[in-house]
Amino acid sequence: MTIDWIREQCLALPHVTEDVKWENNLAFSIGDKMFATTNLEPGAVWLSFKASPEVFAELPERPGIRPAPYLARAQWLAVEGPDAVDARELRQLLRQAYGLVFSKLTKKRQRELAG
Repeated sequence: MTIDWIREQCLALPHVTEDVKWENNLAFSIGDKMFATTNLEPGAVWLSFKASPEVFAELPERPGIRPAPYLARAQWLAVEGPDAVDARELRQLLRQAYGLVFSKLTKKRQRELAG
C-alpha cells in the first residue's frame, strides 16, 4: 500500500476533500472535518485516522498501531507502516473513520453534502 492507494480509497468516498496540513501531511476531510491523514515524508507515523471507541481500544494491542500523537484524546490511531494492517481491513477502517466524522456533522451540513 502506498500514499496513492490511500488517496484512492479516501477520494472514492463521497464529497471528500484533501489538502496539505502541517507542511507534510496529506489530510482527507468530509465537510471540512478531517477523518484521516498520511505523511508525505518518511516518519514515525505513516497514517492516522479517526476510530470508534471499540477499535481505539482494540487495535493498539497490535504491533505497529498506537494512539495518534496529539489526537489520541479524540480517539485517533496512528499506523507506523503499511505492514501493520492488511489492505482490506484498512479500507474498512478508513470508511468507518469517514462515517464517524460524517455522523458528527450538523444535520444541515449532512443534508448539504447529500445533495
